[in-house]
Amino acid sequence: MTRPYNFSPGPAALPEAVLQRCAAEMLDWRGSGMGVMEMSHRGKEFLAIHAAAKQHIRDLLQVPDDVHILFLQGGALAENAIVPMNLSQGGEVDVVVTGSWSVKSRAEARCYADVHTAASNEADGHTTLPPAATWRLREGAAYVHVCSNETIHGVEMHELPDLKALGCDAPLVADISSHMASRPIDWSRLGLAFGGAQKNVGPAGVTLVFVRDHLLGRALDICPSAFDFKTVAANDSMFNTPPTWAIYVTGLVFEWLHGVEYAGLRGLAAVERRNADKAALLYRFIDGSGGFYRNPVAADARSRMNVPFFLQDERLNEPFLAEAKSRGLLQLKGHKSVGGMRASLYNAMPLEGVQALVDHMKDFAARHG
Repeated sequence: MTRPYNFSPGPAALPEAVLQRCAAEMLDWRGSGMGVMEMSHRGKEFLAIHAAAKQHIRDLLQVPDDVHILFLQGGALAENAIVPMNLSQGGEVDVVVTGSWSVKSRAEARCYADVHTAASNEADGHTTLPPAATWRLREGAAYVHVCSNETIHGVEMHELPDLKALGCDAPLVADISSHMASRPIDWSRLGLAFGGAQKNVGPAGVTLVFVRDHLLGRALDICPSAFDFKTVAANDSMFNTPPTWAIYVTGLVFEWLHGVEYAGLRGLAAVERRNADKAALLYRFIDGSGGFYRNPVAADARSRMNVPFFLQDERLNEPFLAEAKSRGLLQLKGHKSVGGMRASLYNAMPLEGVQALVDHMKDFAARHG
């Protein structure tokens, strides 16, 4: 029997093969006599799991040698405080606002730094992307913050900005939570990236932080030691007890991503192509629905991962969701702040799931249009 298709924005669907492996190893990880949740984080068994997870991540994303991979807790929301505590030195921080998450980042950073809105799409309801050439960046800013994929509003930067080309020497900080490992990363443009695993690469509980070596050692005195990037890096994310189970599952997801095959491609290239095809299939149908469904985001700013859409008649929202659930299409209700629907097309979502959603949308429109 085919499992339902879960379009949740996070915690989100995990690859079925990963879930099966977790189940098989739940009581006894590889003959150790222990499940992963029962292991000491300093024992040889978990240290092997930890090292393998880091290596799978570094290999798939081609993380440079001078970039530390840290496993933290608190999610991306906590990183909105942890990052300025580590990098701002109480000085100036520039933030580019493109949706709900960068609004939260801006508000949190104001607790620790002099925050300036370098650009914003608030005036158009977060439906476009301010061109990088129009950003008002300050000389001397400690860093520039962006959220490269806005989960709620469905806006994505398909290319990271080149700050050097803009005459800016500040490091770029990117919240990549909801499109991490969905496409290659241009590390030459990044100083730090972070993301909660639960949207695209693992379960809730672990936050991945990628930070350049030269950015360590700048933490404010008020920064808790468990969140000081230099301390965490020096202790290989073992300064305090890490989220062992979440790290284990995230490692399995990255291992699974290495083996993805699609359109004659393998690994991250295959993942990116499949994600592009999934998104194109859904957007193409929405745009061709004669207005029964609509997506408000400008075509060049549309997210491949999170597709918000609205029915022409909002009275049909509940019937649409009820019928979707009866067809095994789950978690399609939009965020409470914007309403409507939202389909999250993360790496674990197969093309067949998106086709099933389109089939439902087509049938529903034919009966209610």
